[in-house]
Amino acid sequence: MLYEMRLPHGVTGSMVIKIMEKYDVELVQTDQGPVLQGELEELEKARDEIIKYLNERIKELEGR
Repeated sequence: MLYEMRLPHGVTGSMVIKIMEKYDVELVQTDQGPVLQGELEELEKARDEIIKYLNERIKELEGR
């Protein structure tokens, strides 16, 4: 069964490409915006990597 996960603001195009290359997910455009589509386990792995990326980006912006 395929699931969908909305992309949070701040995720760059290059990050989406990296996620799609690393995990078995696809980018799908919906009326509500872009989502990643795939099996639940793959989306959970992608989510964890996106959170890690966003946290690193926040630290960069804070000057840490």
